[in-house]
Amino acid sequence: MPVWAFFVSSPETLDLEQLSGHNINRRNRERRNGCMENRTNDRGSVLMLVSSMLIFGTIGVFRRYIPVSSAFLACFRGILGGLCILAFSRLRKRKRAALPRRTLLGLIVSGALIGVNWILLFEAYNQTTVAVATLCYYMQPTIVILLSPLIFRERLTVRKSVCAAVAIAGMVLVSGVIGDSSARGGGFSGILPGLGAALFYSAVVIMNKKLRGIDAYQKTTVQLLSAGFIMVPYLLLTGGFAGEKLTLSALLLLLVVGILHTGVAYVLYFGSMDGLRAQSVALLSYIDPVSALLFSAFLLREPLSLLNILGAIMIIGSAVVSEIRGRGPGQPAA
Repeated sequence: MPVWAFFVSSPETLDLEQLSGHNINRRNRERRNGCMENRTNDRGSVLMLVSSMLIFGTIGVFRRYIPVSSAFLACFRGILGGLCILAFSRLRKRKRAALPRRTLLGLIVSGALIGVNWILLFEAYNQTTVAVATLCYYMQPTIVILLSPLIFRERLTVRKSVCAAVAIAGMVLVSGVIGDSSARGGGFSGILPGLGAALFYSAVVIMNKKLRGIDAYQKTTVQLLSAGFIMVPYLLLTGGFAGEKLTLSALLLLLVVGILHTGVAYVLYFGSMDGLRAQSVALLSYIDPVSALLFSAFLLREPLSLLNILGAIMIIGSAVVSEIRGRGPGQPAA
């Protein structure tokens, strides 16, 4: 989500905090050139961002057909995705600054949180519908809104309070607590890990607010590799590697998730930044959850009741309003 990423995932993509250093440098160049207010969106950049969001939106569908544990998938995705972005950075000869130990430690810890976040999200995809898991995950902006007064001493405005209340009400509708229980799509066994993933990604977003001024590619490489390698001791202790029986089709799908859904999608996402207004990036990033819902309904034939649809509109709509409304042109969305 994207962020919004990510990643990164997509949603599970990265949020725009991942681009803090990238955006700061971009805004400085724009101020020097006097083009801050006249900036327009480049068509190629729009295509790159939309493509990355659509790729992120399909990861839930792919997860359904990969017969490995969520921890193994998170490990494989983090390591392969991180190596892909590292290879891209070296091919493009991007400059890499030496990171202070404290900053490096912060990136490693946030990477570990991303790894846990992925495990919970992948498990949610298995336990409930892709649509419900995605909407649970998109409670992340609401969690950050509610935690910001405690962590950053930020004032909770009326607009943000209303957005949080609307999102929570939407989550109640999505969960199936109200209405026919058949619409729950797996019940709370899938909703709880989805909300847990949102909580852990909220922690990543909060940490990223303190990790500013770092090249986006360098930051993401460290975080993804950390997310993957942190899983190795866990898998060794639990016998996770020995218990996996990989078929050729499963291996190919793992490569798709690692290379396409992580390496390629992140490169497209970051590559689009210089040609887009920050506000446009934030708006277009919501293609990710919307496309995930559509893929869930049309490709997997998963049920989505009218109450679920209303809840989805409330959750995504409140996130859009809380992130976008009230910002001037060219300002970062996070």
